[in-house]
Amino acid sequence: QVQLEESGGRLVQAGGSLRLSCAASGRTTYPYAMGWFRQAPGKDREFVAGINWGGNITYYKESVKGRFTISRDKASNTNYLQMNSLKPEDTAVYYCAAHYATFKWVGQGAHEYRDWGQGTQVTVSS
Repeated sequence: QVQLEESGGRLVQAGGSLRLSCAASGRTTYPYAMGWFRQAPGKDREFVAGINWGGNITYYKESVKGRFTISRDKASNTNYLQMNSLKPEDTAVYYCAAHYATFKWVGQGAHEYRDWGQGTQVTVSS
């Protein structure tokens, strides 16, 4: 099992930038993919971005392509979500997720990930 802790969420104005971090601990020597999901009030949790164990395969929700970048530093077991040109509709609780997986796998569904962080609030004001 991987334990995850997100950080970096805060209030930001539209057009601004934030970088979310997700620190992993526990059984991190096994290969695992990581993802970011978000959930706004009254809405379902949705996929935002994902990255494979090797860090060379990424997927993004269509509406964040070109604005968000996911990356990972395996040496520190940390995953990052750089968010630029933020919009009010990006407001949500952002969750980090992990799942033990083969080297090329990247999940895009919440049901595909076993381990989750507690979430960090991102609020974008207009």
